[in-house]
Amino acid sequence: MSTRTAIRTVFISVLGLLALALPGAANAAGHRAGAVVFSQSWTVTEEGKEGKAGEEVELGGLFAVRDGHENQLTENPGDSEPSFSADGRTIAFAREGHVYTVRPDGSGERRLTTGDALDSRPQISPNGRIVLFERRAEEGATAHLYTVPIGGGTAKELAPDTAEDVEARFSPDGSKIVFVRRTTTGAQVDDDLYSVRPNGTALTRLTSTARVDEFDPRYFAGGIVYSRGNQSEGAAGYADIYTMKANGAKVAPLVRGVGSAYVEDVSPQGHTLIFRRDRGLWEKRIGPGKAKKLAELPDGSQTNSVFSSDGRSVATLIEAHGEQQVMAIDLATGRRSELAEAYGAEAGGAATIGPVIDWQPVR
Repeated sequence: MSTRTAIRTVFISVLGLLALALPGAANAAGHRAGAVVFSQSWTVTEEGKEGKAGEEVELGGLFAVRDGHENQLTENPGDSEPSFSADGRTIAFAREGHVYTVRPDGSGERRLTTGDALDSRPQISPNGRIVLFERRAEEGATAHLYTVPIGGGTAKELAPDTAEDVEARFSPDGSKIVFVRRTTTGAQVDDDLYSVRPNGTALTRLTSTARVDEFDPRYFAGGIVYSRGNQSEGAAGYADIYTMKANGAKVAPLVRGVGSAYVEDVSPQGHTLIFRRDRGLWEKRIGPGKAKKLAELPDGSQTNSVFSSDGRSVATLIEAHGEQQVMAIDLATGRRSELAEAYGAEAGGAATIGPVIDWQPVR
């Protein structure tokens, strides 16, 4: 058995034992929920031959955990940013600057985009016909939004402009896409929200707030919920959470006050928000009423949270102080169960999860 195969076997076995040691995972994340999918990579050192130094090898791919069992779906460490189709039968993901799709069992892998550009953040439209993604000419270049047919073909720019377009999201019925357009005037950078149809028509500017940024948009049952503030890194960054109608009308604050609040996800039913605030992960019904704290977060942590398709659980990736953990939280009981953790020290190198995770829809 090669070192590569042996390490992979140990990796999957250990995660399997971890899942079996957590019987609550199936109950906390079960309901009618599918698998939580994420990317993971780690580095090992293969034994050298004839006294030569060993060679570092990067391993990894996409992984799925469900009911306490974990499976590796792909074996390319460059695979990342998984995103499920609405029917739960297809995963779009990024690999080394291109967009691919694969079935949830790891079969049927297909490459959708070609060329020298760098493609990332793929999302499958609710009707399953196109994949929306960000494209950069090169590393660090301005991003633009493109679409490509789910079966592959010619990629088309969604809303051509010199500004940068990022953070796009489909409406639940797939008729609109909301996104952030980043414009630069001298030293001033402004992020505003726009919407457009998937065919590129009906481009509409939704916000116009100089020196204040709008970002993290998500559609909900009554319109769009989003973060507003300063998206700068460090001490200058801050945010509150607002709502508005899908056409940009009736802007209203939802979460504001002491401590910045950032949108994480909206339930598939369109009524409940998960957001990050200070050192906590919070749940709130979109409308009047108080928020409920779901979990305490370490200082300086980063999170990425997604709802299950029945809206009864949340999976969240928590990263703090070089450690990462994927956790499921039952919203009714508050019960938390670990689904996976960054692993790899025993194999000769630290592992990295995510940062994007997704939860398979189940109808």
